[in-house]
Amino acid sequence: MEFEFFIGIDVSKNELDFSVQQGKTFLFHKEIINDPDAIYALLKELSKLKGFAMNKAIFCLEHTGIYSNHLLSCLYKKKANICLEAASQIKKSLGNLRGKNDKVDSMRIATYAYKSREELRLWSPRREEVQQLAHLSSTRSRLIKTKKILKIPLKEYGSFVKKKAAKQNTNLCNKALNGIEASLEAVEKEIMNIVNADPELKRLFTLVTSVVGIGKVTAIQLIVTTNEFKDINNASSYACYAGLVPYLEESGVFKGKGRVSHMANKKVKTLLHMAALVAIQYNDELRAYYERKVNIEKKNKMSVLNAVRNKLVQRILSCVNQNRKYEKNYLKLVA
Repeated sequence: MEFEFFIGIDVSKNELDFSVQQGKTFLFHKEIINDPDAIYALLKELSKLKGFAMNKAIFCLEHTGIYSNHLLSCLYKKKANICLEAASQIKKSLGNLRGKNDKVDSMRIATYAYKSREELRLWSPRREEVQQLAHLSSTRSRLIKTKKILKIPLKEYGSFVKKKAAKQNTNLCNKALNGIEASLEAVEKEIMNIVNADPELKRLFTLVTSVVGIGKVTAIQLIVTTNEFKDINNASSYACYAGLVPYLEESGVFKGKGRVSHMANKKVKTLLHMAALVAIQYNDELRAYYERKVNIEKKNKMSVLNAVRNKLVQRILSCVNQNRKYEKNYLKLVA
């Protein structure tokens, strides 16, 4: 698409900084409050610019979690072209940078949009049901983290503090722990209600969980992070996203080992690691593969587990793309 106007937006909790370019010519900067009324007012102001039209403009912003929700909602309702980009991608693309403030950041985002105009990918929202799953999954993670924060010190008290004091602390925290446990059950029930009520989510959930080692928590994360396997639908891309692909580092005579990148979704990577540990226990083929690599070929255990994680991703994407459950002794039909 051909764009004439490039709007870079720096998003924070309370303010939005807009920098507007026409081509590579900077027009103006404006700061507004992060509120739908203020956003619509600014869009009305933009519409008065000579030659401005929504189909000629692109709005570029960084991933900032829920703080960008008002902005994305307003822009989507106005049928705007939206680019939601990783902050690291913008920063690294602009070379060595000095200084930082909200105005400068918005100007840099606008510059990035102009320079990368031929490669930009337009953003589209996830379905409401998938967005609900994302929010509930985050709530579940926070509840589990809070539960650990309370339980771990209580266990340590039992070993290093007098029994009376340890028991007192445990009794005082029991009500809170029981409340967290009840909330966790309620969240997990609501997640499954959403999945079971939506035919597409139910289909994907059934296919993903048919792979040995993949539980419901991992399946939900896969569905959410791939946007129902619409944004990412091949195993290689998802393995990169999850940080499972080793990259070589070589320069001249230096030959480094292949190492996985730290640029990854660490939550998904952890879940796939746990899934791999389950898979090598309950899947005969993967258990035999793991034992052969570790015991006979003397490969590093973590490297072999990473290979198992990759195999799980390949199986999941194959099942989804072919719309079939995982079969232990699957035979590919040859035409």
